[in-house]
Amino acid sequence: MTGSLVEIEIEPGAGGPWRAVCAYHDLLPGRGTAVLVDGRQIALFRDRGGEVYAVGNRDPFSGAHVISRGLLGSRGATPVVVSPMYKQAFDLRTGACLDEPAGPGGEPAALPVWRVRLTPPASGCAGDVAPPNGGAHRPETTPS
Repeated sequence: MTGSLVEIEIEPGAGGPWRAVCAYHDLLPGRGTAVLVDGRQIALFRDRGGEVYAVGNRDPFSGAHVISRGLLGSRGATPVVVSPMYKQAFDLRTGACLDEPAGPGGEPAALPVWRVRLTPPASGCAGDVAPPNGGAHRPETTPS
């Protein structure tokens, strides 16, 4: 994975397309970073176990784009990011808020999630896919 590129699926759940957003080694374990893709801010995280997650960077409670600066941790077996604003915890796999079901205006309190895969740099092969965020990577086959 050292020389791999991190790619995210641009239209979540729509089967692609995929976009390379950074090199795997650019993501520091236990830290987040924000990337801008087609006008959307996406928070990328690499946990200490090496898994990569992609969620929306906008905190649904404050409206600030700060999720990439949140603290990584877990609630039981659930990997979470804790917002630096009001400290709500969000499941990195689903985007669900574990503390409150709705935001201040009554809208669902969840972060959008993107599927992540790792691919070798400058390669035509599809790489490894983490469905949809986190979990064990599995090889993806390219159509013949």
